[in-house]
Amino acid sequence: MAIEFEQKDNYNIEDLISIVALLRTPDGCAWDRAQTHFSIKKNFIEETYEVIEAINKENVEGLKEELGDVLLQVALHCEMEREQKHFDFDDVCNDICQKLIIRHPHVFGSVKADNVDEALSSWDAVKLKTKGMKKQSQSMSSIPVELPALMRAQKVQSKASKVGFDWQNSEGAFSKIREEINELIDAIAHGGSSDIEDEFGDLLFSCVNVSRFIDVDSEEALTKATDKFIRRFTVVEQLAEEKGISMKDSSLEQLDLLWEEAKKILKAD
Repeated sequence: MAIEFEQKDNYNIEDLISIVALLRTPDGCAWDRAQTHFSIKKNFIEETYEVIEAINKENVEGLKEELGDVLLQVALHCEMEREQKHFDFDDVCNDICQKLIIRHPHVFGSVKADNVDEALSSWDAVKLKTKGMKKQSQSMSSIPVELPALMRAQKVQSKASKVGFDWQNSEGAFSKIREEINELIDAIAHGGSSDIEDEFGDLLFSCVNVSRFIDVDSEEALTKATDKFIRRFTVVEQLAEEKGISMKDSSLEQLDLLWEEAKKILKAD
């Protein structure tokens, strides 16, 4: 027997909240009812990345759909807490509205901020104050460990830079990369696996440092580099098949020739 619900041509946020609540009732959906914050936390991550994919592809209809999926995740988590009488969707909306007002004293208060840098400085100052943070290290520690590693590294480095702990220019950052490469080579030659991992991590961290100086988002850059590799590798496979070459049995020199040919083909396109 279908659950009682008013069918409409157009729905709003109140309808979404109501539908999610109905889905988790005894007469609703067994799957929705069984979910917890932990069981669907990966869904939240997946939906967020699908939003990013729609943005990157400039897919407006896709973006609208994926934002809806993210909003569903928010509504589900809020409903779980409403059932426990902890908070509900309105409480979440209230908290974010208050946060936006408090953290924009240059809009809703008397603080002056005429450009992006001043606005960000104002935001950071209020954030540290409201969270009771007196040291930048506390702000660094508040960055979620769950973030992608490159993104987290870049955020940590940016916070260090705000208190002057940074290279004066990109040359210092580049020199550090050279130093870390040598230390990694030495660790591989003489160290154990933990030393190698440690030095490799330092090298990656130093590469992220350079990305800030050349105004490149390290996460985006690596994503694009990986996509480029896949495109080139796909062409290499096609060339090998056309030429009757077994990639498994080929030398590195033969594969490199195919790689260079693939680069030229893709560049011509």
